[in-house]
Amino acid sequence: MRSLNLTRADAAARSELLAVESYDVEIDLTDGHGSPGTDTFRSRTVVRFSCSRPGAETFIDLRAAVIRSATLNGRELFPAPGDERYDDEQYDDEDGITLPDLQATNELIVDADLAYTTTGEGLHRMVDPADGEVYLYSQFETADAKRVFACFDQPDLKARYTLTVTAPEQWVVVANTPAEESPAPGGGVVHRFAPTEIMSTYLVALIAGPYHVVEDAYTDEHGTIPLRLLCRASLAEFLDSERLFAETKEGFGFYHREFGLPYAFGKYDQIFVPEFNAGAMENAGAVTFLEDYVFRSRATGYRYERRNETILHEMAHMWFGDLVTMFWWDDLWLNESFATFASVLAQVDATQYTDAWTTFAIVEKSWAYRQDQLPSTHPVAADMTDLETVETNFDGITYAKGASVLKQLVAYVGREPFLAGLRAYFAEHAFGNARFDDLLSALETSSGRDLSGWADQWLRTTGINPISVEVTTGGDARTIDDLTVVQGPASPGAGELRTHRLGVGLYSRDGSGAIVRTERAELDISGERTAVSALAGRPVPDLVLPNDDDLTYCSVRLDERSLATVLESLEDVADPLARTLCWSALWEMTREGRLPARRFVEVVARAVPRESHIGVVQRVLTQAQTALARYADPDWAAATGWKTFSAAMLTAARDAEAGSDHQLAFLTALCACPIGVDQGRVLATLLDAGADEAGLPGLVVDTDLRWTVLTALVAAGAADTDSIEAELATDDTAGGARRAATARAARPTVGAKEEAEQLLLETGADAPTNAIVRATLLGVDLPGQEHLLTGLCERYLDDVTALWRARPGDLAQTVAEGLFPSWAVDRDTVERFEQVIADETHPSALRRIIAEQTADMVRALDARAVDAAEAG
Repeated sequence: MRSLNLTRADAAARSELLAVESYDVEIDLTDGHGSPGTDTFRSRTVVRFSCSRPGAETFIDLRAAVIRSATLNGRELFPAPGDERYDDEQYDDEDGITLPDLQATNELIVDADLAYTTTGEGLHRMVDPADGEVYLYSQFETADAKRVFACFDQPDLKARYTLTVTAPEQWVVVANTPAEESPAPGGGVVHRFAPTEIMSTYLVALIAGPYHVVEDAYTDEHGTIPLRLLCRASLAEFLDSERLFAETKEGFGFYHREFGLPYAFGKYDQIFVPEFNAGAMENAGAVTFLEDYVFRSRATGYRYERRNETILHEMAHMWFGDLVTMFWWDDLWLNESFATFASVLAQVDATQYTDAWTTFAIVEKSWAYRQDQLPSTHPVAADMTDLETVETNFDGITYAKGASVLKQLVAYVGREPFLAGLRAYFAEHAFGNARFDDLLSALETSSGRDLSGWADQWLRTTGINPISVEVTTGGDARTIDDLTVVQGPASPGAGELRTHRLGVGLYSRDGSGAIVRTERAELDISGERTAVSALAGRPVPDLVLPNDDDLTYCSVRLDERSLATVLESLEDVADPLARTLCWSALWEMTREGRLPARRFVEVVARAVPRESHIGVVQRVLTQAQTALARYADPDWAAATGWKTFSAAMLTAARDAEAGSDHQLAFLTALCACPIGVDQGRVLATLLDAGADEAGLPGLVVDTDLRWTVLTALVAAGAADTDSIEAELATDDTAGGARRAATARAARPTVGAKEEAEQLLLETGADAPTNAIVRATLLGVDLPGQEHLLTGLCERYLDDVTALWRARPGDLAQTVAEGLFPSWAVDRDTVERFEQVIADETHPSALRRIIAEQTADMVRALDARAVDAAEAG
């Protein structure tokens, strides 16, 4: 028996056998009378393909279907429903459809009814509570095209696709290409889409519903690209189309200039869709985005910057992934790492976000560092043996470490040789499949460097090299005699010493009191110790910053003098990127138990009001709250830490410029803390009487901020269920439903937590959508509510095992991560879950999640011991 978990070996065997020419797919989204269908839709697929070994047998993928008919080369594969020979067990979506006795050229026709989903996979269906309208969108990565049409669902069996879609008359229907429209005989409209370029199944798109549409175009020397933005009608007033189109055009200008080949897929639609599991998906010519990027309330500049990064990330995929596609998911990292790297490069060069590498240093690299220290870490170029392995590796290694490694590669070979290699790679492999070795060869040719050793060091190993400096001084202790960069192994006690291109910066106070860079050296290091001769004889600085300008991927270890400077005066470091690297160094020290968590929290409370970069502000505020919840001695955190930090946040919000991003960030951080009576009074006044009365002039108390404040009051027991329902009555939207779900789960009672638990585990007709699941999880595990969660901890394994069986996939993984009892930081919990990890009767993906969460718990135990020792 085959499995939905397609293996690399089975995919390779099928690829060796087949070449796919085309798919003609007809999809009916109506009930037969022009109205939206409800539970299922009809899908008829004609696949034309050749076989290199006539007489062989293979299979085609199809999932969650009732097959009306299936014929191969005119021969009926099995009887249809209604035929006396029909057997409802003749088709099993675990197996797909077996295709026997293949000819040199073949035509397969499959007519089936398939199911809509509410989990963000396949063809997702959502009903907008604001107006009752139905919205659909497809999500096929990694391999869910088979939920919508019969297909050979693997990336190297590329083909052309022609879609014909029947939909209700008022609907907008979007696919990868433009369409012609005509009335449907039974009511509704038929949309006949032009054939696509050659591409993989996971990049096919179908979006349908009464979407709001705004049009524009991008024109340069390569021609004109029609542009559209789409969102739900009830969000249309919030769609900032002028800004979004401007940023889209900046992206095309950059990529056309740097990649050498113009955009290949005709029109370019960007659709903001409801209940999306990820940030976005790079469907060729029809990119789908999480609709939270349509900001219905005031958003900080950081959120606009991150949205812009996502826009440019998906656009980069039009070349890296869509135009040139991996053969198999072993090279998933290359798609995602490249798009992440390219998006930040584009931000810095072509948009207002010129300090995007600063955000990258505090966001992406922090994600990568954590992932690389977990037991589930893997090489950037991972061994993806099957689809289950792929689905667990959309992680910080695949995206963030890989992008960091590419940044290091650019520093190593030079930007222009790197881009020249890309241009050659795109030109040679356009509309085909390629492997990393193909890119490496192009880069070696363009740079003149042998990169095989670099690839072995950076892509086929795991772990982070710690980088520190040793400084010896002259007799007066004012002059550097020797400065040596020291590289540690990538894994404790062993591991790779790598080749790094890095900078070493010397920073000292100037006459104004600012800490500024006075000297810098850039060099290659490869061994354990490398002398930096260029800095000998220089004055001893207040701060020596290894990896200055953040060129390489490493863990920075500050020397004793530098650490003292950072702890006492981090806010005085003038350069934003240098300051961010100092923040990052302190956070990694806290996570590694080399700095008591309370010290990190103290620095944040003191220094963050003077931090200019709003993205860094929001990131380190979250890190401080994690330090209090997980890494600090719980007795100190409860008695002193949270109270001091929350008081600092209220003071910072009141001292910040009226109406500023910083004011909003500090107030939001306050709402994520356990709040006291006085702070609760301020928040209640904010809701009831407004910002001025609360002592926060200029703060815009809009829809989302009202929910944030109300949820904080609910968690503190200062507002109740009636308050939640009253707020929902004024915001009866999909966004309001999600915020209400979070608030209900935040209620400080055992009953509320159990109610949330039951909702998350529901698998019947009343099962929540993926969006409500995620929103509910946000309210379950809140600081100060650990004592309410004992029962959830005890039931965790039974809960997630049952859900895994009933609703497998992304949703089960989300709940397994979100419900893990990370609040129960003790040795008994660790030992309990170590037994689960060792039990191979549990699904491997579930054991990986538990292993990662348990490793975080061990880290928390060690950090708490260090923090408790600080109290003396």
